[in-house]
Amino acid sequence: MPSPRPIDGVSASRFQLPPGPWATVLEALCACFPRVERDVWASRFARGRVSDAAGAVLRVDAPYRLGAEIHYYREVVDEPRLAAEETILHVDADLIVVDKPHGLPVVPGGGHVAETLLARLVRRFGDIGIVPLHRLDRPTAGLVLFSANPTTRARYQALFRERAIDKRYEAIAPPLPALAFPLERHTRVVRGEPFFRMREGDGEPNALTRIDVTERRADAWRYALEPVTGRKHQLRVHMAALGAPILGDPLYPVLRADTDDAPEYSLQLLARSLAFVDPLDGRHRRFESELSLRM
Repeated sequence: MPSPRPIDGVSASRFQLPPGPWATVLEALCACFPRVERDVWASRFARGRVSDAAGAVLRVDAPYRLGAEIHYYREVVDEPRLAAEETILHVDADLIVVDKPHGLPVVPGGGHVAETLLARLVRRFGDIGIVPLHRLDRPTAGLVLFSANPTTRARYQALFRERAIDKRYEAIAPPLPALAFPLERHTRVVRGEPFFRMREGDGEPNALTRIDVTERRADAWRYALEPVTGRKHQLRVHMAALGAPILGDPLYPVLRADTDDAPEYSLQLLARSLAFVDPLDGRHRRFESELSLRM
């Protein structure tokens, strides 16, 4: 069954009702999502923002049924408009390449739903099945590649899965005069504490980053980073472990107390370029960010 159409660029979320003692879908949703108040769910029902797998809008007293698939729209009350603006660098029938500014999330999460790069693209181009082929953290700026054609999507996704795409980043961080460059950082990156942080751990390496220096100043260097693997926060963890945490990083090497108030543009990390052989026609393609980092 087709999913409900996006509203304000936001696609419907899917949820399968688990076992429970509830009489109605509303009661089940309130129990399964305790952070969302009952009045909020009731409002979504009243405005036609909750439907079944067939797309039929559900009434607030719709009966609970084990395993039923529910579609609903995530919302953030009074979600602020983010001033950061993206730049569309390329559009064709299969791909959209975007230069993402610092501070703009790629996909919905936390307090950002409509103000995400994905939602903005859906509003701009319509409901054409746009899906990000990879992710950047909200504080990271630079290139994001989106699939715009479901029939060719798997072939572009394979580029990332098979490490057939050349990704280059740039970062500003403290000098490391005691080390010889270029170098490789090959370690095991695992989940840390709190849950949203990562760390280096013991065991077989699963994260590889190639690192070089392109500009040296007294108080900061410009680094060229090539992530061969794609672990979460890999570049940030590896630079911090070397003793040169990326400037403006609120998470590494230690969690800053003012993380919630830190300006999202402060992380000096940029996805500089993407290069690959197009799986559809064999063309060599390369895209470069038009953004720059403050030295």
